[in-house]
Amino acid sequence: MDLGIVIVSYNTCQLTLDCLESVYAALDQESLDARVCVVDNASADDSVAQIEARYPQVALIRSDENLGFAGGTNLGLGRLTEREPVPRHILLLNPDTLVQAQALSRMVAFLDQRSEVGAVGAQLAYGDGSFQHGAFRFPNLWMAIFDFWPINHRLLNSRLNGRYPRGLYEAGEPFLIDHPLGAALMIRRATLEQVGTLDEGYFMYCEEIDWCMRAKRLGWGIYCVPLARITHLEGQSTRQFRERMFIALWRSRFRLFAKHYSATYQALVRLIVRGGLAYQSRQVRRALSHGELDAEAAERQLGAYRTVMEM
Repeated sequence: MDLGIVIVSYNTCQLTLDCLESVYAALDQESLDARVCVVDNASADDSVAQIEARYPQVALIRSDENLGFAGGTNLGLGRLTEREPVPRHILLLNPDTLVQAQALSRMVAFLDQRSEVGAVGAQLAYGDGSFQHGAFRFPNLWMAIFDFWPINHRLLNSRLNGRYPRGLYEAGEPFLIDHPLGAALMIRRATLEQVGTLDEGYFMYCEEIDWCMRAKRLGWGIYCVPLARITHLEGQSTRQFRERMFIALWRSRFRLFAKHYSATYQALVRLIVRGGLAYQSRQVRRALSHGELDAEAAERQLGAYRTVMEM
């Protein structure tokens, strides 16, 4: 079998249905032998019933609890590899994505052509078609600084902030990267068997970075395939401060740093984070005093900042 696809959903019924529609449309056009597994993380919406009704061919796992992205993905990986034929490659795909024509076959073809490559990512775009960075360098101190202080937008899209030049994407040739965004990560099964599954200590965020670090230490190359196009709808919804996700993000980052970075790096990044949160707290209080933010929202944000500072 060419490909197994794992999609983890949580209260994303319509997004997941749209994603599946794009996946099966792509598979019909590309002559790939594939199996799709959806893991539902105890959604409270109508996800399970709708998927069963519209896509009975999906291997659907209904979890009784929210296992997070890593836990849900690992459950799906187990389902895809427990019976023959076992896929040669496995795609971890977010439910808020739409697969474009030839994206899957181009990623599969590149892995088939380059035996030293363990995983690949795609070129991403926002829902309006605009460019979205889909490949990144591993976290560094500059990236932590950019999280908190407003800096020239050119630096935000620079190497200092972990981005790769737009020209590499526009050239159309696959290029070596540290890691792709986890929204669309295709892994060679042999690499997965050697590296292992995702670390379930990450409930959300950073699990793909951790996995790619482990893969690179074992000598596997990781590439972006720019001609493989996938729409990623993240960021197109109304922007709002999501306290639980902010806390989960930094909990995962601190776990990543503890596993893969030096004690000196960890000390420096915590100084940056504390300074950045102190700055952001002053901004929240200023917005509150000027009537730009209500008291309840301000307290939620400040509470999240305090939680991260105490980690």
